[in-house]
Amino acid sequence: MKIVVFDDDPTGSQTVHGCLLLLRWDVPLLRAGLRHESPLLFVLANTRALSPELAKERNVEVCIALKQAMREEGFQSEEILLVSRGDSTLRGHGVLEPQVISNMLGPFSATLHVPAFLEGGRSTINGIHLLDGRPVHESSFAKDSLFGYQTSHLACWLEEKSSGQIKSQHVENITLSQLNFATKSQVGMKELEESLAAFHDNQQVIVDVDRPRQLSALGQAINNLIGKRRFLFRSAASLLNGLSGIQSALLSENYINRLKLKNQLGKPRPGIVSVGSYVPLSDSQLERLLDQPSCLGVELELIRVCEAFDKEHLDHSFISNLEHECLINLKRIISQDKTPVLYTSRGEVLFDKETKKLDFGIRLARMMSRIILDISQEVGYIISKGGVTTNVFLAEGLQLDSVKLEGQILPGLSIVTPSKNNQVDNLYPPVVTFPGNLGDSETLYKAWKLMDSC
Repeated sequence: MKIVVFDDDPTGSQTVHGCLLLLRWDVPLLRAGLRHESPLLFVLANTRALSPELAKERNVEVCIALKQAMREEGFQSEEILLVSRGDSTLRGHGVLEPQVISNMLGPFSATLHVPAFLEGGRSTINGIHLLDGRPVHESSFAKDSLFGYQTSHLACWLEEKSSGQIKSQHVENITLSQLNFATKSQVGMKELEESLAAFHDNQQVIVDVDRPRQLSALGQAINNLIGKRRFLFRSAASLLNGLSGIQSALLSENYINRLKLKNQLGKPRPGIVSVGSYVPLSDSQLERLLDQPSCLGVELELIRVCEAFDKEHLDHSFISNLEHECLINLKRIISQDKTPVLYTSRGEVLFDKETKKLDFGIRLARMMSRIILDISQEVGYIISKGGVTTNVFLAEGLQLDSVKLEGQILPGLSIVTPSKNNQVDNLYPPVVTFPGNLGDSETLYKAWKLMDSC
């Protein structure tokens, strides 16, 4: 049995370890991933950075390649569990992506929507999705200019995001009481399995979760039904623990220290922090980090970048000079034995079209990636905050085809290294993949303090 996860940004593997995260999806690489010893395989589709049209094309691409890889490796459809991993604060193409996968790789008895991310304070109770106990639509994440929404009631959210194609009254619900009963007795487990087995014709189902053991019970029931029913999942990261049996691995300081690159004297090199995420939580985390005398910021001014990108033809000379200016400042900070923090101006740049905003986000991430790449040989580790920023750096900056998920430095914060496929061991520093929506104002500071002190 293999669990293949279509991940919409690089942070969906934040609760597991020991598996591969593929940054491309050509058939030979997928075949190698299917042969890997871990029951989990992540394919980084990075669709949260794309328009709906391009996200659909990307998912179709991955499905076609995966179908061929499965055939060539001798996998039957019932031997693969498919998960469309999305944001626990409901941003992203949460209806479109599982629909495409269903059309390409179905049929399925049901699509189970499980956005709970317990490590980050996201739970679902009575069909209502919560962030730290409050309805998630009251949070800043619901005001996202691309993926905003009006309700925390997931059945209504599905109707909203499907433009009425999914009717809220037709959405089913797996409840906390069902899952809790399944954790306590064989009778409860049998009843849960019977409820799941009764779904058909790709029934849309909301799963309530507020405890890890409930996900374990769900995972056991799903695995017991393999060969009898096929299920598709749209979920956050926590479900993957229940499906795979793999738990989060908080790494020891000694282990983290071994991952960091050293200088010729064997001393750990300084690190660098990159902050591209623009959500308000990132602002407070960045402010807290820059309060530290050992952390000095280098601001990439979005107004100047916009001016260069807005020209009829890109002002490559201006962009190059701006990147060089940032690089000099970063190197100066490293020479002072301090941690440089490259960050974009705070606030969200507004555009009249969604496609312009997405295009700007990718171009900005590529710009930051080039800057970090130019200094990557001088640092021992990188903390990269923001999904799009991190993906572009790993896939386009370092030009890796896959990375190995080493484990977590803090709950929900993973560290990755180049996989053996890349033949670049010890050439590039480990990267902490830091979601834009994780933690509180102290979390970025804690992550830096841990990485810097190991």
